[in-house]
Amino acid sequence: MLSPARRHLMRQQAEAASRQASNPLRHANGYELMLLKLNDDKRRLKKVRSQERKAELKRQMLPEYLPWVAGVLAKGKGAQDAVLMTVMIWRLDAGDVPGALEIARYALQYGLVPPPGFKRDATAYLLAEEVADAATRARTLQQAVDIGPLLATLELTKSADMPDQVRAKLHKITGYVLRDAGRALDAMEHLTRALQLHDGCGVKKDIERLATDLKKQALARR
Repeated sequence: MLSPARRHLMRQQAEAASRQASNPLRHANGYELMLLKLNDDKRRLKKVRSQERKAELKRQMLPEYLPWVAGVLAKGKGAQDAVLMTVMIWRLDAGDVPGALEIARYALQYGLVPPPGFKRDATAYLLAEEVADAATRARTLQQAVDIGPLLATLELTKSADMPDQVRAKLHKITGYVLRDAGRALDAMEHLTRALQLHDGCGVKKDIERLATDLKKQALARR
C-alpha cells in the first residue's frame, strides 16, 4: 500500500510532468519512476495466463495509480502519457468503465493515443469496442449493465473515425440494455442505427419483435 506521503508526492510529480505539453513526458523524473512501476506490474501480469485472474490482479494494482491519474487530470496540458493510457485500458479490463471514461475524456480532448502494443491505435476506436465488449459480456452473464456509460461512450466517440462494425456493436448493446430496461422506443433507435451501420450485426429479428411490441402497446393505449 502507498503511504499518504508517497501518494501526495506521486500526484505532485504527475502535475509537474503533465504540464510539459511541449516536451516529452519521458524526461520527467516522476514519469520515469511511474514507467518503471508500470513495467514491473506488466511483468507480473505476463506470468498469469487466465484473463479472469489478470483482471483481478489489475483491480488490485489500479489503486496505486490513483494519485498519478488525479495529478494528470487536474493539471495536465495534454502530453502523451503511457502510464495514464495504460490505466485507462486496465480500468476497462477490470470492469471499471466509469473510471476509464474519466481518463478517456481527457485523452480525447488532447488527442492522446494508446501505448504501443495494444491492439487498437486510436483511443476512440479502442474505447468504443472495449466498452461494447464489456457490456456484452456482463449482459451474457446476466449481470446488471448500467446504460449511463454506454450512452456516454457513444457521445464521446460520435465524431471519431472507426470501423462501422465497431460503432454498430456499441449501438447494438446499447439497444439491448435499453430494451431490457423497458425503454422500447430508445432501444429501437439504437438497434436501427446498428443495422444501418452493419447489415450483419444480428439485430433484424430483434427490431421486428420490438416493432410488434410497440404496435401492441400503441393499440392498448387507444
